[in-house]
Amino acid sequence: MLLRIENIPRPYAWGSHTAIADLLGTAPSGGPEAELWLGDHPGSPAHIVEGASEPDLSAYTTVHGGRLPFLMKVLAAGAPLSLQAHPTIAQAREGFARENAAGIPIDAANRNYKDELHKPELIYALSDPFIALAGFRPVAEARAELQRGLGAMTAEHDAAPSAELAPLLDRLTDDAALPQLVRWLTERGEGVAAVVDALARVATALEHRPADSPSWATVRRLHAHYPGDPGLAVSLLMHTMVLRPGEALYLPTGNIHSYQEGLAIEVMSASDNVIRGGLTPKHVDVAELMTVLDARPLPPPTIAPRELQYGVRRFEPDVVDFALTVVESGAATHGVSLPIGGHAVALCLEGSLTLQGTTHVERGDAVFCDDDELSIHGEGLLVIATGDHPAV
Repeated sequence: MLLRIENIPRPYAWGSHTAIADLLGTAPSGGPEAELWLGDHPGSPAHIVEGASEPDLSAYTTVHGGRLPFLMKVLAAGAPLSLQAHPTIAQAREGFARENAAGIPIDAANRNYKDELHKPELIYALSDPFIALAGFRPVAEARAELQRGLGAMTAEHDAAPSAELAPLLDRLTDDAALPQLVRWLTERGEGVAAVVDALARVATALEHRPADSPSWATVRRLHAHYPGDPGLAVSLLMHTMVLRPGEALYLPTGNIHSYQEGLAIEVMSASDNVIRGGLTPKHVDVAELMTVLDARPLPPPTIAPRELQYGVRRFEPDVVDFALTVVESGAATHGVSLPIGGHAVALCLEGSLTLQGTTHVERGDAVFCDDDELSIHGEGLLVIATGDHPAV
């Protein structure tokens, strides 16, 4: 069965005013449009516009076979999102029970755990570029970047703020120093305010100079949106990822990240557990962040797809909750049949296609499918989220 679905973009302040509307061919609201949720998450379930009597997908899946383990979003960042990490299932269960026992209302501003699930996520770039902070890089790389910046300022006869940055340099010893370094920064320890101000000055001085880099561009961007926030300094410890259309990141639980700017498809486990560490006016719980944070340097978290057939690529992370399949324009000219395991959400991004032999979709159309296979025919670009419930 196919159900036509739609939703209204979430008006978070960091959202772009035009990107989602331009992508889907809809009229912009006039305000920020940050995320279009296409799933049955109770926070913003997709509305059913054709195919069932239930008003929304949450009501439908509750009656017909259980909730979806994944949520697909169109994400449009016009400004940086918060620094954040997400818990494992064990951490989520413990934190959810703890906050329930403490009597913290589920919608309270200081609530960290809204459910008992983990929240790994995959981000698939649509814009050129899509920029993200994702995971820690080796401390030696961060130290070398900082020293190059100071050296370039000195060579240009600028006043390099070496003294103000000495507390940071002194802590950039080795990879084992990362947990305490992150805690010092996010807790705004002694000397952090001066470090953040000095980093902003270095980043400003390096713009359009040979020593400039994506990392320093990130510091400038964060300074423009969140002046004085210690997240500026944390960003220098992280990978700045500049994605091109069709490239993707996979962010497992514990990975610290912040989407910076651009348009993308995001697929994640159907959880709303977010532990924030900065770059936000919302609740920041440093102690809880440190319990879920994977404070180790890791390679850039890119994920490559598996090619199912010509023009059909599937991104498969190391969890069973979700996968993302991309059917490129032209790949379904002679028809494609995909196993979907009983539930999928599909969104047409361009062209026109026929699904299951009867349902016509064009740019901006979304459907929910609860069949075992999805047949696709026509000329168009389609993204499809699928998944099974996690093993616990």
